[in-house]
Amino acid sequence: MGIEIEFYNQTGEETGAFESQVQTVIEAAAKRESLAGKPIEMSVIFVTDEEIRQINSQYRQKDAVTDVITFAMEDEVDGEIQIKGIPMPRMLGDVFIALPRTREQAARYGHSFTRELSFLAVHGFLHLLGYDHQNEADEQVMFGKQEAILNELGIQR
Repeated sequence: MGIEIEFYNQTGEETGAFESQVQTVIEAAAKRESLAGKPIEMSVIFVTDEEIRQINSQYRQKDAVTDVITFAMEDEVDGEIQIKGIPMPRMLGDVFIALPRTREQAARYGHSFTRELSFLAVHGFLHLLGYDHQNEADEQVMFGKQEAILNELGIQR
């Protein structure tokens, strides 16, 4: 048991090495969040800039390219029926990562593509767990966790 990540590639480029890197950093993040060995499922979808712009426009009303967007399954909705008593994996949700934007940001910030991809994967995973950065206090918590995870793996700027 443990975290199961379903990968989808909508870019037309080879992403096997990217999938391996994302798996590694998300497993490290899960361990740090005391989730290692627990049945968890999520998906990571690699997309183009145009695809993430469309998603951003449709779901966030922001007609702009972004780097990562998450859709958490555990967000509660009024009137939602809770299923209890049936052992099921925890379904976290989906993380969309725009690979062209990832490359652009890595160049802009002066670090490797692997570092930027790892950062975005951990960032998206933490969003699925409910972390956010809407205010300064929450941002310090979330970004502190991200840096600690990446530092543990030796993924530096």
